[in-house]
Amino acid sequence: MLGKWVGMLILVAMLVPMAHGVTPSECKTEKNNLVNNCRPVIFGRDPSPVCCQNVRDAHIECVCPYLGPKAASVIRGIGVPRVVKLIEGCGRSVPRNYKCGSITTPP
Repeated sequence: MLGKWVGMLILVAMLVPMAHGVTPSECKTEKNNLVNNCRPVIFGRDPSPVCCQNVRDAHIECVCPYLGPKAASVIRGIGVPRVVKLIEGCGRSVPRNYKCGSITTPP
């Protein structure tokens, strides 16, 4: 079950911009909001307006630390094209070849 929530975080991490000055407390709140408000996406539903707002407001440095190989397998299970379509449907672009949660994540 945790893998599914990590999958949602991957959804968001693929599109969120870098921001500076986010506190650990703010990151925890962002992560919890994403998990709670975007949960239906994992089960095949479209993102709600609240989920999309959370996606647009999320910071990469809050999301990427939760990502790793297990999370990547969850995204593949959802389907990368569907994930990209959902993210873009929330008003965010997905950077081409961007890797979050890996050594190649930009500073």
